[in-house]
Amino acid sequence: MADAPSAGDKAPAFNLADHTDTKVRLSSFKGRKVLVYFYPKADTPGCTTQACELRDISDDIGDTVVLGISPDAPAKLAKFRDKHDLGFTLLSDPDHAVADAYGVWGEKSMYGKKYFGIIRSAFLVDESGKISHAWPKISPKDTPKNLLKALAEG
Repeated sequence: MADAPSAGDKAPAFNLADHTDTKVRLSSFKGRKVLVYFYPKADTPGCTTQACELRDISDDIGDTVVLGISPDAPAKLAKFRDKHDLGFTLLSDPDHAVADAYGVWGEKSMYGKKYFGIIRSAFLVDESGKISHAWPKISPKDTPKNLLKALAEG
């Protein structure tokens, strides 16, 4: 597992299938701020809270792009997006290569059982493709709050 990028680092590039199975590159958003957030699994309670709260602040973030990344297949992402009327792009990282590049694929524990999965994290990428803010191990409810605070700072 790679170390998570920090503020000032170049954001790791990616080219992933979205919820419509269309490839999306981070570099295609150069000139705009991009929230890249990683979540464990579509349509689970915490992930739904996080996604819906990001949806609910969409009018307050200007032209900032929101990209949610999970290991889920595009068809599952499409169902999740439609069910909750998310309005932003969800990306599929089934082999967790992008999660590895961002340092968010790691060992987790639930009910005493250890396994590997996504460590919920978020990164704000600036207009030039550098990380301006990094929020490792973020809670679902803090994601929109931190984004709004970071955007207000300029």
